[in-house]
Amino acid sequence: MRQIRTDLAMESFQAAGQDAIPGVEVNHWETMGVQMTEVIIHQEDAGRQLGKPQGVYLTLECEGVRQRDMDSRLAMANLLGEELSRMVKWEGEGPVLVVGLGNRRITPDSLGPLAIDRTLVTRHMFREIPEYADKRMRSVCAIAPGVLGVTGIETVEMIRSLVSTLKPQAIICIDSLSARSSSRIGSAVQLTDTGIHPGSGVGNHRRALNRESLGVPVIAVGVPTVIYAATLARDAMELLNEDEQDHEEALDDIERQLLREDLGDMIVTPREIDSLVTDVAGIIAAAVNRALQPELSDEEIMAMMD
Repeated sequence: MRQIRTDLAMESFQAAGQDAIPGVEVNHWETMGVQMTEVIIHQEDAGRQLGKPQGVYLTLECEGVRQRDMDSRLAMANLLGEELSRMVKWEGEGPVLVVGLGNRRITPDSLGPLAIDRTLVTRHMFREIPEYADKRMRSVCAIAPGVLGVTGIETVEMIRSLVSTLKPQAIICIDSLSARSSSRIGSAVQLTDTGIHPGSGVGNHRRALNRESLGVPVIAVGVPTVIYAATLARDAMELLNEDEQDHEEALDDIERQLLREDLGDMIVTPREIDSLVTDVAGIIAAAVNRALQPELSDEEIMAMMD
């Protein structure tokens, strides 16, 4: 059977078709109307089975976010901010570097840069005008490095250069992801301490941004904005068959006919992706700001974001 592509650890676990995998711990709970699933990969062998690095993966889901329900969006931002603050360890004087990955010119891939636009940056204030800097704030800097095809520079090369100059305590990377289920596009957020592969959501794998490549903790925040066409084709055919196992070869054959290899991996995104990406970018930016500026009130943060 051809593996269905997903960046979500919880979907990889579900696709494995097992109730339990040695070395993998899975927890589920609900808070404020948000479904939360935690996948902890304790062993490297288990990580290879799921196609994910060893570490912690937390997925937050809420259909109300996609329906633009304000209470759902606020709950998602608050919970994501709380979980993110637990992962960021403030030690020493260095700033936290927030990196918005993706291509601003391609809507499904523009999540990272849009989130950076609304991230509160303060490092320059402490360096240039310390007398006016709010002492309650923490040092934060941000960058949207673009993509290799536009800049000619590998993202990891650019960020490594910044790390050598800025000496950040941690890096938060924001990027678009791919999902196994179309219902999770624009309504789910994955938070992980394992770093990220830029461009993975659209099958354009670049060198990883993680502790091993950069020398500092790397926390990744991602939202599914695309789904592979092969996934939709297979799901449609499975709905016509009661027993998937008896029709696996037929499903593979239909997939090959509908999605020829010369077309490459086709991806699909909703027609309302413009508003979805704008909304979730605001949610992520609010969560990052709350996590990195805990002494500011929600009203102060929102005022500075607008």
